[in-house]
Amino acid sequence: SPSVSLSLALFLSCFLNAVVQCLSHTRGLRDYCLVKAYRQEMCSREEPHLMEAFSQVLLSLWDVNEENHNTEVNPGKFYSIFKDAVPYFSGYSQQDAQEFLRFLLDRLHCEINRRPYVRLTSLEPEPKCTTVRYRDMEGIDEQASAMWKRHLERDDSKIVDLFTGQLRSSLHCSVCSHYSTCFDVFCDLSLPVPKRSATGGGSLRECLDLFTQEEKLDKENTPMCERCNRRTESTKRLTIQRFPQVIVMHLNRFAMSRYMVCRSTVCVSFPLTSLDMGPYGPVDCGPVLYDLYAVCNHSGTVNMGHYTACCLENDGSGWCCYNDSCVTPISENQLQSAQAYVLFYQRRK
Repeated sequence: SPSVSLSLALFLSCFLNAVVQCLSHTRGLRDYCLVKAYRQEMCSREEPHLMEAFSQVLLSLWDVNEENHNTEVNPGKFYSIFKDAVPYFSGYSQQDAQEFLRFLLDRLHCEINRRPYVRLTSLEPEPKCTTVRYRDMEGIDEQASAMWKRHLERDDSKIVDLFTGQLRSSLHCSVCSHYSTCFDVFCDLSLPVPKRSATGGGSLRECLDLFTQEEKLDKENTPMCERCNRRTESTKRLTIQRFPQVIVMHLNRFAMSRYMVCRSTVCVSFPLTSLDMGPYGPVDCGPVLYDLYAVCNHSGTVNMGHYTACCLENDGSGWCCYNDSCVTPISENQLQSAQAYVLFYQRRK
């Protein structure tokens, strides 16, 4: 396990520290970075400046030399390169860990993409996403595989290998019973948090049920039915068509009320092992089991919060809490709290 922690002498950098600790415990990504395998794979025209800096942070965290024992790593150079690539994170305003994770994975992917970027001719519009609709429910798996193959022809990297899955969105017209299906890739799932119950809490299963439950689309949300050729009342349902190796689940605790953004303090319980995602996948896909290895926590308010990380150590010593430059062992019972914000699960082989 890493013998060092993150310390950054910049205002409000805890979001970065927490996310980097979670990613440093993502074994597939960590090992890939430590041996710098991307140097042999990448076909991007971009220089991997951010990937080099990120890999250096991981190398410093996992350095087993005695002279680095119980010292701190300053990821200032990495953060500086990241802010140059993503100016949205410049300045000293409160930042969101989940947004940082999305931007970071996207930038790393762009730098280490195995597919050379080919600019389309001016007569061909550049696709914004790999989304296509199909008129019937037959051959869904074949169509999904074709869309996934099309995605990999343009975007293929270690980030895709580990974090990217495929969502299926099904629309059902209530007038003519016509189905239309589209597929989109995802790197994390943003799950709604249930309202406070009589017991005062909820479960990850409830969050997933809310995310995948059938939604009625009417009034201003009515979509265009391809068969009726007009806007009709429809229902929409999301399922996971392709499961990633690492599934990142964001508990969406921030919601807009009438006048302000509010933070949910509902304690969402989640399994540490054997999370079965099969019920949220294709029909009859069987069990799809995941084990938790990292949690990014958020405490405080919307405008003044603090992020920490809890990670499972690879040496079997249990869980540790990473609070910027402070590292302390914690029990499994301490993981379950209203502060859990982003969950990292590894799929079993």
